[in-house]
Amino acid sequence: MKKILIVDDEPNIIMSLEFLMKRNGYEVFIARDGTEAISIIDREVPEVVVLDIMMPKVDGYEVCEYIKKQKGLSTRVIFLSAKGKETDIRKGYESGADFYMTKPFSTKDLVHKVNELTN
Repeated sequence: MKKILIVDDEPNIIMSLEFLMKRNGYEVFIARDGTEAISIIDREVPEVVVLDIMMPKVDGYEVCEYIKKQKGLSTRVIFLSAKGKETDIRKGYESGADFYMTKPFSTKDLVHKVNELTN
């Protein structure tokens, strides 16, 4: 079973994404901030991280940069953020994101992108 990590500080988003990804056959891990995310990434090595940007402690950009600096780690990153300005999106890709999606988002499009990145 492919592993996915959902990182967001909004409980409703976590709950809906966890349900969605489990229904689509993924083993789901949850983190509510960047520090917790890094700990799970080191321990579980997920195939994909769905990552919010604005979070307490360590933000999403820093988590993405951490992932991309790990040698031998092929974890893919999807930013899922309310930050939709061109500068935010560019910063997301510059930090190493494989895809950037703004909130509100289509669950169908998100599942399609996760499937694409894990195959």
